Amino acid sequence: MTQTEILFAALLGVALLLLSWTALRLSRIRDEIADRLSDQLGEQLALNLGEQHRDLLRDLHEGLGRQTDRIGEHARADRELLQRGLAAASVQLSRSIQTLTRSVDGRLESLAGHVNQRLDEGFRKTNETFASVMARLATIDEAQKKIDGLTTNVVSLQELLGDKRARGAFGEVQLEALVQNALPPDAYAFQAVLPNGTRADCVLTLPPPTGRVAVDAKFPLENYHRMLDASLGELERRAAQQAFRADVRRHVDAIASKYILPGVTSDGAVMFLPAEAVFAEVHAYHPEVVAYAQQKRVWIVSPTTLMAVLNTARAVLKDVETRKQIHVIKDALGKLAKDFHRFDERMNALARHIEQASKDVQDVQTSSRKISAHFHKIESARLDELPGGADEGVDGGSVGRIDRAGTDG
Repeated sequence: MTQTEILFAALLGVALLLLSWTALRLSRIRDEIADRLSDQLGEQLALNLGEQHRDLLRDLHEGLGRQTDRIGEHARADRELLQRGLAAASVQLSRSIQTLTRSVDGRLESLAGHVNQRLDEGFRKTNETFASVMARLATIDEAQKKIDGLTTNVVSLQELLGDKRARGAFGEVQLEALVQNALPPDAYAFQAVLPNGTRADCVLTLPPPTGRVAVDAKFPLENYHRMLDASLGELERRAAQQAFRADVRRHVDAIASKYILPGVTSDGAVMFLPAEAVFAEVHAYHPEVVAYAQQKRVWIVSPTTLMAVLNTARAVLKDVETRKQIHVIKDALGKLAKDFHRFDERMNALARHIEQASKDVQDVQTSSRKISAHFHKIESARLDELPGGADEGVDGGSVGRIDRAGTDG
């Protein structure tokens, strides 16, 4: 409830209170008048029911008229007071309503400003988000194009690996890259012809007793692709697995017969699988094929395991080269020992010379001290210490001291 409403209710209450008080006052006045009239009428009736009765009635009428006029004046005064209060309340209410209207208008304007600011920020953030989404969509489109290109390359690779001749060329290129990066040029030969007329993809020349090791880079993949085909049934997949195992065994037999030559090559050969997936398939699900290849002295390798083999071969070659240089190292160590022995002898001779020079220096210092002592005695000669007494001449005494001083040394 606002202040205006409270003031209006208070004024209304005051007006009602005044009206109630006026009505009560009028009732009391009427009662008093009735009582007085009854008393006056009783007395006048006893004295004179004629003229006095009329006088009393006239007085009563005049008193009622005056009382009525007084009551009307009070009522008019109360009504005027109520009207003035209502007018003041109306003015105050109008002012409060105007103030409230101005406050509401100001708040509405402030709220409209905040709403517009929030809407602007929302539109700006929406535009930024839309721009970011568009940029990401562009990135996704570029990625999709790259994926499409990669799919095309994968299809081309599958077509490449599907052809035997192309698959063999791919394996040979990969084998050449690995070997050239790991071994020196004199430790390998590509497309080398063996004495039996066969041509090996690569022949590694290792130190004895290993000797020459042939590496074959061709591998049958037709049944491997059929084995992984999801459109085949279970029976067809099992048939493809059996055919794949048979292909691997036949390839192992061919490598063992063509590339293992007694007295020419080592007692083993290497079958290079250019795909890690095929190597993992063979070792994970076909251990009997791996055991058969080891029995035939054919070592199945992938690009990773071949790199380990080549690193081992490089270490062996380095060790052999180091052993070849051992005699040079021994000769150098022998010469160094002779030079050190000669240096030791010369050092000992120098030490002896230094020791002799030190002794000579000490002797020279001793002689120098004695000579210095003699010169000191000569300079401080005392005649009373001469052996001839005072009768002898000064020259003779001096000569005698010099002779004795000379004999001291």
